[in-house]
Amino acid sequence: MSLRSVLGKSLGSAGQGVLGLAILAALLAGLGATSSSGGRPEPYRDKVADYGVCRGTDPACYNDWDLPREDDGRVRVLVLTATGVSRHAHLGPLLPPGLNPPLTAEHVAQNAVVRWGQEHGFEVDWTEDVRQLDSPGRLAPYDAVVFLSTSRTMLDDAAQTTLLQYVRSGGGFVAIHNTLGAMYHWPWFQGLLGGTHFYDHGPHRDGQVVTVDRRDVSTRDLPRRWDFRDEWYHLEPFPTDVRFLAEVDTRTTGSGAGFNGHPGHPGEHPVSWCQYYDGGRAWVTSLGHDPEAWTEDSTLPGAGSFERHVVGGILGAAGARPFCR
Repeated sequence: MSLRSVLGKSLGSAGQGVLGLAILAALLAGLGATSSSGGRPEPYRDKVADYGVCRGTDPACYNDWDLPREDDGRVRVLVLTATGVSRHAHLGPLLPPGLNPPLTAEHVAQNAVVRWGQEHGFEVDWTEDVRQLDSPGRLAPYDAVVFLSTSRTMLDDAAQTTLLQYVRSGGGFVAIHNTLGAMYHWPWFQGLLGGTHFYDHGPHRDGQVVTVDRRDVSTRDLPRRWDFRDEWYHLEPFPTDVRFLAEVDTRTTGSGAGFNGHPGHPGEHPVSWCQYYDGGRAWVTSLGHDPEAWTEDSTLPGAGSFERHVVGGILGAAGARPFCR
């Protein structure tokens, strides 16, 4: 029983009042007690934002609805690369409006997802035209939508409504790298990201990723540790009610401070996680800054592990593989 629930109840008779005061005193005395398992104070749960939806790692939060998608065994994915202010080099030049505009060699990230789809059995459409999200019917054919380094306020009202309805209908959502720096003003979207946003980062540098949960489809084929190079995003607030899949070993990255003053995440610095959110599936990674991570036949250490990680995340979010195990 919480202190809030005790205070919220009527004590009734005088005898009940004495008993209630005794219970209240005991609860107040116990507020400073430490947990029996970790020796640390119990976390103050009211600090965790309430997004007003069912979220977490329990599949009961998933809406397994009969969606109007083609039941032909094919997995379809839409990749969105719309950007507001900042644009990462791995996205290449701005794309023209419409669905599946021509890609050049500079669009290394989009080309990578298309190539991975061909190699791993899912079909990919791509766009950065938010008009492709102007009604729920636009997303209905897709098993997952991938927000690939989208940034700042890139969704208008119609696109926000479409994404919300899509997720609530059991759709899959994948957020990669700078999408953690998008739609700061929209609390529902922050919850979709795991109750977090990008705050800042330190230098682009080498580090070691630690696979902390190898049960998920996005991690089961990964080494326990793998070298990689990234910006190692600092997150604020810290992700909550998610299953952490991978983290960076901060002992391998040097100073943990960020350019805008964030002290870093010593001891536990997550880089990938998954959750069920408001009826849908959400898989998130902050990795993917370096264009070499997306380049075919890349010599970047860990590029192969990064590919397997992202492909598994897409297939899991799309429902083609068991999700968030």
